[in-house]
Order: sequence, then structure tokens, then C-alpha cells
Amino acid sequence: MEKIILVAGATGNLGGRIVKALLKRGARVRAVVRSTTDPVKVNELKEIGVEVMEADLLNKAEITEACMGVSCVISAVQGLRDVLIDMQGVLVDAAVAAGVPRFIPSDFASDFTQQPMGENRNFDLRKEFMERINQAPIAATSVLNGAFAEILGYGTPVLDVRKKTAGYWENADWLIDYTTMDNTADFTAAAALDDTTPRILHIASFQLTQTQMAAVASKVKQEEFKLVNMGTLESLAAYNKAERAAHPEGENEIYPRWQSSQYIQSMFTIQARPLDNDRYVDVNWTSAEEVIAGF
Repeated sequence: MEKIILVAGATGNLGGRIVKALLKRGARVRAVVRSTTDPVKVNELKEIGVEVMEADLLNKAEITEACMGVSCVISAVQGLRDVLIDMQGVLVDAAVAAGVPRFIPSDFASDFTQQPMGENRNFDLRKEFMERINQAPIAATSVLNGAFAEILGYGTPVLDVRKKTAGYWENADWLIDYTTMDNTADFTAAAALDDTTPRILHIASFQLTQTQMAAVASKVKQEEFKLVNMGTLESLAAYNKAERAAHPEGENEIYPRWQSSQYIQSMFTIQARPLDNDRYVDVNWTSAEEVIAGF
């Protein structure tokens, strides 16, 4: 019997990839969207065989109806408190009311349980929601994928292809976890169809130290990438706190500059051990060489 998987955030970058991965794995996919969602994106979902249900994402009754008969709800929504706490809260309550047995929250990130409150605004919201869902009568599974590998093409100090540098804070041999969005989506789809998942699953397409990053980039691009010491983690944390205090307008933005810097801090303080990559042997993990070659 086909399993029905409901996806919230199906028109987003990650959500759209999860939808396609689910369809490829033979699932029936139902997407819940707002009435204000771009009709072009809605039609694109319908054209690939997704059942689209329009609903007010803060209306428990409407979301409960959308959840009827569903085996698992996947949340791939992105936002701040109004989305990660309030909207996801309604989604969980509706899933419980509809008798949905499993829920995958929008926790796609480094293992935020390892970082104290106050060090990363967006992680703090996920930790708060984790406490809420842990009290709900539904089995939850968080897929923690480290940093999205795509950020390596954004020109951050971690890898700047234009300047030919790979920056590090404090320890050039600290191992960092990276997962591509496609790998994250495929693994999440497999997890949604697996009734035996644990509370947390850790994955990484690849793991590299910054020493290795410079070497791989040099080999792939056939140009020397220099390893650059950016300072201590203490100085980075102090900088992030000062920038956040100096720019309170960023509290209303999903990715203010200080939040991006908080993510870099987390990359050098959080590690996923052990990985659960082998849980689904048909996931084809992308290599660091393949990612860097694409920039």
C-alpha cells in the first residue's frame, strides 16, 4: 500500500527537492500550501503528480483535514518564530489530531543540541521547538546534516574561490560536516518512508578539515588555495554577539549578516558523530570534489 507523505514547504528550495525524492521512491505526496503561494509553483507540483491542498497554515482544522490518511509529515518550512514555532506548532497539533504517527521537523542543520542557547539565533528556535515536539504524542525524527555544501560557493571565508583561500578559526584540522541539498532531500525521503527511525539522524555528504579543504580545492581548480587563520573561536563568538547587539533590525531577518557568521561559528564547534549515512544504501553521496568543481 502506498504511503502518503505530507510536505509543508514543498515550493521551497529544499522542500521541492524532498518532494521529487519522495516521488522517485514511490510515495504519494501531498503538499499543503497557502492561498497566496505562487500559482506557477503550485502548478509545477501538480504537473509532477503531487496532490496540492490549499489551507491556512495557522488553522488547525484545515491542516488536520490535510493530514488525514498521512503516514508522515515533513516540515521543510523556513522562517523565524512565527514559522518555526507557531506554524510548525499548528502542524504538529494537526498531525496528532489526524492520527499521523510520524513527523520530521524543519531541523535541517548542524546538531544544534550541542550548542548552548544564545550562540545561534536560528538554532535557539529549533531547540525551543524540539522541546515542544518531544512532549507531543507523535514520533519525531530530526535529520541533522551539518552545513549545506552549497554554502561553499557563496564566497564565505570558509572557501573563497575568487580569492583562492580557505579560512579557519582556531583549528585548521577540525572536521566539518557538509551535506548537499539533494543528498539531504533523498535521505529525508527515505527516512519518511521508514517506520523505525530514531529521534535524531546525523548525515554528511563529506567531512573535511580546512587543511583538507585547501588541498581539495587546489587539486580541483588546479590553482593554489591558501589556508588562512581567521582568529580564535572566542573572538568570533564575541564578534557575533557584538554585531547582533549593534544590528537589532536583523532580528526580523532570517539571514542577517550576524546570523551567517553564527553559522560559521557552529561549523567550528559542532561535529556529528557517528554518521547514519549507511542506513539507506541507495543514497548516492556527493563528494567534495564534485561540489567544488561546480563552482
